Amino acid sequence: METRLAVDVGGTFTDLVAVVDGTVHVEKVASTPDAPDRAVVDGLESVADRAPPASADYFAHGTTVATNAVLERSFAETALVTTAGFRDVLEIGRQDRPDIYGLHGSKPDPVVPRDRRYEVDERVDARGEVVEPLDDDAVAALAEEIDADSVAVALLFAFENPDHEKRVGESLRAAGVDSVSLSSSVLPEIREYERTLTTALNAALRPTMDGYLGRLAAALDDAGVAAPLRVMGSDGGVVRAADARERPVETLLSGPAAGVRGAAHVADRLDRPDALTMDMGGTSCDVSLVTDGEPLVTTEVTVGDYPVAVPTVDVHTVGAGGGSIARLDDGGALRVGPESAGADPGPVCYGRGGTEPTVTDAHCVLGRIDPAAFAGDVGGAAEEATAALESLGDRLGVGPREAAAGVVRVAVADTARALRVVSVERGHDPREFSLVAFGGAGPLHAAAVAAEVGVPEVLVPRAAGVLSAFGLLVSDVTHETARSRVRPWDDIDAEDLERRFREFERADADRVPDDLPVEHDRYLDVRYAGQSFDLRVPAPSPVDGAALAAVADRFHDRHAERYGHAAPAEPLELVAVRVRTRGVVEPPDPAPPADGDADDAVRETRTVRFDADRETPAYDRGALPPGATVEGPAIVEGPDATTVVRPGDELAVVDDGTLRIEVGR
Repeated sequence: METRLAVDVGGTFTDLVAVVDGTVHVEKVASTPDAPDRAVVDGLESVADRAPPASADYFAHGTTVATNAVLERSFAETALVTTAGFRDVLEIGRQDRPDIYGLHGSKPDPVVPRDRRYEVDERVDARGEVVEPLDDDAVAALAEEIDADSVAVALLFAFENPDHEKRVGESLRAAGVDSVSLSSSVLPEIREYERTLTTALNAALRPTMDGYLGRLAAALDDAGVAAPLRVMGSDGGVVRAADARERPVETLLSGPAAGVRGAAHVADRLDRPDALTMDMGGTSCDVSLVTDGEPLVTTEVTVGDYPVAVPTVDVHTVGAGGGSIARLDDGGALRVGPESAGADPGPVCYGRGGTEPTVTDAHCVLGRIDPAAFAGDVGGAAEEATAALESLGDRLGVGPREAAAGVVRVAVADTARALRVVSVERGHDPREFSLVAFGGAGPLHAAAVAAEVGVPEVLVPRAAGVLSAFGLLVSDVTHETARSRVRPWDDIDAEDLERRFREFERADADRVPDDLPVEHDRYLDVRYAGQSFDLRVPAPSPVDGAALAAVADRFHDRHAERYGHAAPAEPLELVAVRVRTRGVVEPPDPAPPADGDADDAVRETRTVRFDADRETPAYDRGALPPGATVEGPAIVEGPDATTVVRPGDELAVVDDGTLRIEVGR
């Protein structure tokens, strides 16, 4: 029996997908924010009768532990060692600010307070030549003085020559510091603030992530899971648990990245290489863009208040999820989120003591979801949800159903704005894309959002409510090595560059399992000379003069796509060399849905509010056969998500069980 297990921990639910000999089993259990590993074990126990943990050949995990630690600033006691004169880089930061017209702007508190930031006398220049040697005795004495749980080391130009950083790290370990993060390992790239900040964040997160993954590994061992633990990275690839414990900063967008990867897989199977993705869960909605079958990856991501420069799937997030709380702002306008009811108590209709109206409660009042049919031990409190929306409606001067409709419209508008950010504002026409909707609340809103943005079709995968967990099973095991090497384009030695690529590939070979075929993706970060920011461009193999010319041409094309213009006559500059090594995972091939008759899939007919009250059939998604078509209005209820088909929309079930909605206007 072949068994693959994946668990994704979200803010409200922890999702588990088990694929056993092609049969997909789905479970959702309430998250346990105080101990996320407990919910993982709960999920394993709930599916053990169908997918015994001891039979697992593969186990992957998506986690929000690092993300929550950054958002809550729950850091370990961290110290920073840096080159003399650069102690205050974390506080100086950049000159950008949230409100350019605000006269009293403030910056986030530095990850490491000033009294735990230390300087060492040393200097390496921009080409890696030693200008001022490092005094090992002085460093050893300093290491004995440092009292911290974790230490970050970020010396000037260490990406060109890491020798001084390595020697500082050795002295710290000799002094008894177990957790040491070197910038030459965490982020060996230019831009002093981002490199220092990312290294400091990594150091601040290491004790927390190390403890969590250690506890989880022990719990999995107790449960009988023999498969090695793998963790989703922010770049859309799965990494070894040991790598996640060493570089937790690379897991900051673990869950959203898994969802985008799963959506890209679904769209590609249906020959939709260009897609917008929409992952609406309990606390937020993450949107992203997939082109040519691959999610966009960026190094310009802000988590909380901190710009983190590690490669990350380009996700834009808004605080509009199923558990987002509806409220009136100081001016009396209706707002949704970012505050969320979370997992405990959750929306009012969960029946767990919630009192504030949420987006999920609004859909309940509109008749679009049946709280009595929710998975797990939640639901059944429809009357309480109506009372919560009635209270909100009293303040708006409308009835509960009108208030609920307003809440949904606000959530749709917020999500539509987010989709325009990743499409229209980046030069992409939404009319040329499909929208892949997933997450527990995504399919509820997808058709309305698509109509708002102009997307012609919506795709709702079979495991829509747990697609982030399914995405873990279709993601390659990856490791990326990069190093800044700022050089004029005309000065690049193709043979030297090829040699460097091969060194990276050899070094990464042991980072992926022996039983997986290995592929290497080569990239060069390129910019116009004098620019501050660069673009990542695929590099052909092997590197020679013709390959470099092809990279230059591709850079000009990408610059025109991204910024609307290019300057082929301007000189270029190499910024960084990257290799992404992939252990290629064979995606599971779920068994096709059973045949049947669409009319037999109707569970009930109930009154649902759209533009007006309409008698609407509610279908059992599992009983809808491939090839079935349904005219809106309709509700399609699955074990993990509910899909709304509006009046004027048309739904078709494709061969793999994906729901395709042709969006009316």
